Amino acid sequence: MTTLLTTLAAPDPGWTTEADVVVVGSGIAGLTAALELRTRVPRVLLVTKDALSSGSTVWAQGGIAAALAPGDSPAAHLEDTLVAGAGVCDPAAVEVLVTEGPARVRELVALGALFDTDGGGEMSLTREGGHHADRIAHAGGDATGAEISRALVAQLEAVRNDPGIEVIEHALVIDLLTSAGPLTPTSPDGLRRSVCGVTLHVKGAGSRDGVGAVRSRAVVLATGGIGQSFMASTNPPQATGDGTAAALRAGATLGDMEFVQFHPTVLWLGSGAKGQLTLVSEAVRGEGAYLVDVFGHRFMPAVHPMAELAPRDVVAHAIVRQMAATGSDHVLLDARHLGADFLRRRFPTITERLLEQGFDITEEPVPVAPAQHYHSGGVVTNLDGRSAVRGLYAVGEVACTGVHGANRLASNSLLEGLVFAHRAAEDIASRMAAGELPLLDPVPRPGPTGLVMAASRTRIQRVTSTGSGVIRSAESLAVAAEKLASVRTDANLPEAVAGDLSAQPQTAEWETSNVHQVSTVLTATAARREESRGGHFRSDFPERDAAWERRVVASLAEDGTLLVD
Repeated sequence: MTTLLTTLAAPDPGWTTEADVVVVGSGIAGLTAALELRTRVPRVLLVTKDALSSGSTVWAQGGIAAALAPGDSPAAHLEDTLVAGAGVCDPAAVEVLVTEGPARVRELVALGALFDTDGGGEMSLTREGGHHADRIAHAGGDATGAEISRALVAQLEAVRNDPGIEVIEHALVIDLLTSAGPLTPTSPDGLRRSVCGVTLHVKGAGSRDGVGAVRSRAVVLATGGIGQSFMASTNPPQATGDGTAAALRAGATLGDMEFVQFHPTVLWLGSGAKGQLTLVSEAVRGEGAYLVDVFGHRFMPAVHPMAELAPRDVVAHAIVRQMAATGSDHVLLDARHLGADFLRRRFPTITERLLEQGFDITEEPVPVAPAQHYHSGGVVTNLDGRSAVRGLYAVGEVACTGVHGANRLASNSLLEGLVFAHRAAEDIASRMAAGELPLLDPVPRPGPTGLVMAASRTRIQRVTSTGSGVIRSAESLAVAAEKLASVRTDANLPEAVAGDLSAQPQTAEWETSNVHQVSTVLTATAARREESRGGHFRSDFPERDAAWERRVVASLAEDGTLLVD
């Protein structure tokens, strides 16, 4: 039996404020939600872990997918998404994505996002893995996320002095505040808890410094992914799974946690490389680059009809198998035949970043290998972003909407954040107007309270990467689960030694506690799914099993026991 913390240890709040809605995160989902809510509710508070412009969206190179071309259609986009999702997408969620997506992208243009255009002034559309049509809009060649972030941040900065919105930067949300039980003894939705705010730690001087509390009617989590659960990832350092773990502790249900997308082409810098690694976008293969092994053999045409443009899980697994067959720890991405001028013009950011690492993609094949990139699972929501905790919403990568299923289709992530942030804002405003989201008083949650020591993080990352990485097995997952369970927390230290070994309530410990919880749940759900599908590959169950065309979910009992079903 696995037991996890239900609350993180922290000092009592030194200050308190109120807002109607707290939005946590400043990527495309968080910024969109905050901007939409500002026009619909009296007071919005946006909390971001770093600077306002530092969300994960900035790092998105490929683009944003939408059926914008005359010969394309939402139905075709839906079909490609369902195929990539390997049988476990929620078709209703995908239909929302593809039908509402084109209008949402056009609204981005109206807000000032400058997408690349062709000679006739029309938006340039390209193709990426898994797509059967040119439907990827990009900006600055390979800087789409940065341009979208710039446009949305500019919109927010323009209203930053508005009394209806406040931004707190450099703040880590520690936990969600919850009330006891339903709003009424006979709650119609049967939810056992309601969210009523957040506790957070603000770094830096000012009147709102240190640990504080924000009481609110609703909370929107837009905290991004879980990349720092692994030794090597394309995610920024702040992607420590904070929103996912906080939602779990508050009573939310997590789903599809085992489906982790390992990007096939991440710059290989040796077996000791860790932290945020350089991504070589799928768009490079979309323009015609080849994958070859260390002997120069192109292997993808024999693996899949779409060759290098096969879904990412197919490409990643093929690379791992080819590496094993050749006794190498990387393969090569060869784009030389595309021409130096084209590569510099189409991929200026990638070209520059590779040159900084000593590789010239215009002159030589670049060494690449799979690394953790995107998490298809997260907080289970409905089509409006509602979680299993009343008033708690999740949008973007932290959410499990059912759009991605077992494997995200390239460039659907930015679109998901955009579409579902809009829907969540509309739903919150509607419920507030109907009096469904009153301001409630928080109460302490039952279950263990404590922290995981920051010194454990590297060990946790190594265990997750080895046991729950690209290729898994019952044995590797059991070993990982045992090692993760042995990581000590304040809650399970003997009282006699707790004073000497207990973790200190500070950012490093709070983040490491979140990394530990996310890794534990991911490992448990991967062990439960006895098949291979999308971003989950089991060497002992290498085939897809129709009996597993369902979602594995995880939650915490009130005593902190991890429940997987």
